[in-house]
Amino acid sequence: MDFLKDLFKFMAERKKFWLAPIIIILLLIGVLIVIGGGSAVAPFIYTLF
Repeated sequence: MDFLKDLFKFMAERKKFWLAPIIIILLLIGVLIVIGGGSAVAPFIYTLF
């Protein structure tokens, strides 16, 4: 959690708010791959990539 706090502090201090959507999209893709890897939805997720 300290990493996320530091990341958001960095973005606020340096006015790098354009990084937020990129980070969120990468996190969502990672969660989608982890959740979909062992389920019946996996073949449908892998066709997206």
